[in-house]
Amino acid sequence: MQKAFRFGVVAGGHVSGSAWIALAQRIEKLGYSSLQVPDVLGTPLSTITALTAAASVTTKLRVGSFVFVNDYRHPALLAREIASLDRLSDGRVELGLGAGNWPNDFQQLGIPFDRAGVRVSRFAEGLSIIKQFFTSETVNFSGKYYTAEALRPVPRPVQQPHPPILIGSGGRRMLTLAAREADIIMPAPAQDASLEEKIGWIREAAGERFEHLELSQAAFGIDLTDSPVAAPPPSQGGIPVQPRPMTTEQAVAYLVEQRERLGISYIQIQERQIENFVPVLARLNGK
Repeated sequence: MQKAFRFGVVAGGHVSGSAWIALAQRIEKLGYSSLQVPDVLGTPLSTITALTAAASVTTKLRVGSFVFVNDYRHPALLAREIASLDRLSDGRVELGLGAGNWPNDFQQLGIPFDRAGVRVSRFAEGLSIIKQFFTSETVNFSGKYYTAEALRPVPRPVQQPHPPILIGSGGRRMLTLAAREADIIMPAPAQDASLEEKIGWIREAAGERFEHLELSQAAFGIDLTDSPVAAPPPSQGGIPVQPRPMTTEQAVAYLVEQRERLGISYIQIQERQIENFVPVLARLNGK
C-alpha cells in the first residue's frame, strides 16, 4: 500500500535559544512532520539537548536524529536518553541510527575509525541492546563489542514497542539489517549501486515486512524557482548538496514519480529550504 507523503527538516541548531525555539515552532506551524538534528561535531547545538528543547516548545512536531552514530556512546545509555525524550515529548521521537561515516569526527574524539565491516558489526550489537532496552524487562547482552548485565530499562518509552527506528546507509549489509530491524530506511546514494538496486536489497531482505516499511530520502538540493520565497544558496559544509532548481510542478512530479517507482514517501529538506518548499508541502503533505 502506498504511503502518504510527509516531510522532515534537518537542522543543526542555533546558538541563540530563542532562535532555536522560533525555528521549531515555525516548522510545526508550516506543517512539517519532523525536526531532525545531525549527530556531528561542529553543529551549534548537540543532538539530544536540541531535540529536547524543540520538543518542549511544540505539541505535534516529531523530533529525531539524522542520525546517531553508534560508536559515540554506549547503546544502552542512548536507549535510556531516547526513552526519556519519548516520555517527555508524549511519544514524538524518531530514533535515527547509523554506523558513522565521518572519519574526522572519530579522530577528534579519539575513537578509532575502523573498517566498515567492524563498524557494522558493532552497530548490529548496539541495535540489539537498544531494542532489548525498549522491549525487555531486563537487558542482558554479551557480545564481542558490548556487554550489559542485569540492566533495568527505565524509563519505558510512550511509543510501543519502541519509537520508530530509522536507519540510514548505503551499504548492502547495513540495508539488509535495516530491512529486518528498522521502521524507516534511508538508502544513501553511492556509486557502488543505484537507488533502485538498494531498494531491491531492502525488499529482498525484508520479505513481508517491506509493505510496512517507510522509505526516506533527502531532497536537499531542490529549490523552487517559482516560489515566492527564494532559498539561500545550498550549504557547502556538512552534508553535500547538489543544487536542483525546479518549478513547483516539476518538484511535485519528481517526488510523485519517485514514490511510484521506488516507494519513497518521507522527504527531508534542510533548514534553508523550509519557506521555499512550502508550495510543495501544500500540494503533497499527507497525500
